[in-house]
Amino acid sequence: MWMNRRYKHCSECGAPVVYQVPADDNRERAVCPACGTIHYQNPLNVVGTLPVWEEDGRVLLCRRAIEPRHGLWTLPAGFMELGETAAEGALRETQEEAGADVEMQPLYCLLNVVRVGQVHLFYRARLRSTVFDPGPESLEARLFHEHEIPWDEIAFKTTRETLQRFFADRRAGTGWALHEIDIA
Repeated sequence: MWMNRRYKHCSECGAPVVYQVPADDNRERAVCPACGTIHYQNPLNVVGTLPVWEEDGRVLLCRRAIEPRHGLWTLPAGFMELGETAAEGALRETQEEAGADVEMQPLYCLLNVVRVGQVHLFYRARLRSTVFDPGPESLEARLFHEHEIPWDEIAFKTTRETLQRFFADRRAGTGWALHEIDIA
């Protein structure tokens, strides 16, 4: 079982926590022996888009200017923030990383990355323009036809899986079903 033991002290009272299975629970948690607070650790949501220029089917990728995977290509995405919906976060990340003007479309891929405690959500997005203004997290933002994608330089498995499903769906012409994928 994956467990990120990041809690050392209670956020309520500051006492050192212990890891144990609380009563009426079935998982080890960080528990404060002083005040009884149970600290739950839950997966982080990564939200982004699969931006497409529909006139010719090219997709927008960003070359990362930050670690991890500096210099490699990815879909515009990042951690969801408190106070926003998944779609709002995906739009924000697309604007921050690519400076792209998009029309949000339905959720396309949900990818469970259990080993790192993340869930990735990618929405299809229709590009309204081919003018991009990448932010500080991207070295560049560029459109690619399927045969132009630098597959050996894709930063993350979640990006690769989403792109592969998109191009397969596009070739099949059967529509845009939601894909749920478990990443080992």
